[in-house]
Amino acid sequence: MRYLDVAARLRERLASGEHGPGGSLESEAELGRILGASRVTVRRALELLRSEGLVTSRRGSGWFVALDPVRQPLGRVTTVEAALEAAGARPSRRVLEFGFEIASAAVAADLGLTAGADVLRVRRLSLADGEPFAIVTVWVSGDLGAPLSRSDVEHATFYDLLPLRGIELGRVTQTIGAGLATPEDARLLGVETGDPLLVCTRITRTTDGAPVLASEHRYAAARTRFEIEFPSVALGDHPSESAAQSTPPSGRRRKPRAAAHTLPSRHHSPNGAHHD
Repeated sequence: MRYLDVAARLRERLASGEHGPGGSLESEAELGRILGASRVTVRRALELLRSEGLVTSRRGSGWFVALDPVRQPLGRVTTVEAALEAAGARPSRRVLEFGFEIASAAVAADLGLTAGADVLRVRRLSLADGEPFAIVTVWVSGDLGAPLSRSDVEHATFYDLLPLRGIELGRVTQTIGAGLATPEDARLLGVETGDPLLVCTRITRTTDGAPVLASEHRYAAARTRFEIEFPSVALGDHPSESAAQSTPPSGRRRKPRAAAHTLPSRHHSPNGAHHD
């Protein structure tokens, strides 16, 4: 039996709801017995379904039905926890790293710091129903991070903690791109090295425009979706005109840039949601 035929049979079983979202599948050997295929063929079929976002695997635990992707609206700043709760999952977090370090050139630029400045770096794993969902890394200047403890960031977000110290948070700029899972990403997220990731970077500013937080969020690509609703259609815009405007005088087209979204202040968000 070809692996494409096995994949089709497995899709039918998943569509029947026999296992349910997050449910565990039989072992590769057992599936081979049920479907009359070799273990190698079954594994290839499962890898195809994983690339389609239908199943996931965890080392030492086997294969599982993929959970429905968590939808995160881009019209406002929302927390990982709030997005998971809206999807019916139980959110939790685990702090992986907490410590002070010399800011890299990129982080120093994001936070408006001088080269060699100290920053607090916090790396955590966000969980959905106890399963890995996102790796979040946050940087804050050493001065702002000095009063904070590991326990503080385990129990509250930076968006909760900083206002307690007189910091009024303003607008947020988010850039969404793609990446590939490193061996460390794969270990933490329960995916394979090289699997696609959604990678979001954020810069949060105070109400007077000073950058105060830099963060990176890494998601397994099949586990979340970002959605944006446009309030209206600009009827005067035409593709031909837009294309002409985007072509420099030399005739060469500009290189595409990663999508960036400037999000409103948490104080102007409809429900005051936040993220980091």
